[in-house]
Amino acid sequence: MKNLTVKDIAKMIDHSLLHPTMDDKALKEGIELAKKYDVASVCIKPYAVKMAAEMLKGTDVLVCTVIGFPQGNSRIDVKVFETERAIEDGATEIDMVVNIGKVLGEDWAYIDDEIKAVVSVTKKNNAALKVIFENDFLPEDKFKIKLCEICSKYDVEFVKTSTGYGFVKQADGSYNYLGATEHDLKLMRKHSKPSVQIKAAGGVRTLEDTLKVRSWGVTRIGATATASIIAAMTGGKAESAPGGY
Repeated sequence: MKNLTVKDIAKMIDHSLLHPTMDDKALKEGIELAKKYDVASVCIKPYAVKMAAEMLKGTDVLVCTVIGFPQGNSRIDVKVFETERAIEDGATEIDMVVNIGKVLGEDWAYIDDEIKAVVSVTKKNNAALKVIFENDFLPEDKFKIKLCEICSKYDVEFVKTSTGYGFVKQADGSYNYLGATEHDLKLMRKHSKPSVQIKAAGGVRTLEDTLKVRSWGVTRIGATATASIIAAMTGGKAESAPGGY
């Protein structure tokens, strides 16, 4: 943590406002919290992009939204439309879930076409694209490596581990997810070109977690625990997250 500033940590955070039960009041509170801590971006539900853009006007907190979220099953042209509309509404960062079934079926031509189609829209509009792999659904490294290679081919800005909603049935019958693991983050860093950044999402909840993934080459995290992460840097008391998340 030596020489790291509060701003260095804050600018790693995409403050996540994506839980299905979050109402507009919770979203507005979350945007205000993100503004207060001067994070990298607010990652918000697509319908609320306009609201976030208006509330964040005059700040350097970016507006991010999600495409094909959380299952990645939308048609390519629908993902393109979602991306275009989000950018029109004020988003400058796009987190897009790949078609996970196509990845598992190793239909790499389809995945190549999908990423190419969406990144062509983001680059045309000076927006950043983060491609979400949903690693908990990918049982072998070969899938993640190939995705890194395709994302590198098209110079996407980020590859991202998870949605935070990719629950997998566990041995005890419950559903949970691992999210951003050391193995996957190091694998993604190794197999992505240097200009492609790594976003860790799912399970990064503390300052210790944040510093750990940073040491593995991560430059952005998806987090709901923004207030407690920053409080740990400053020695202050964390605010409760809007909506109880």
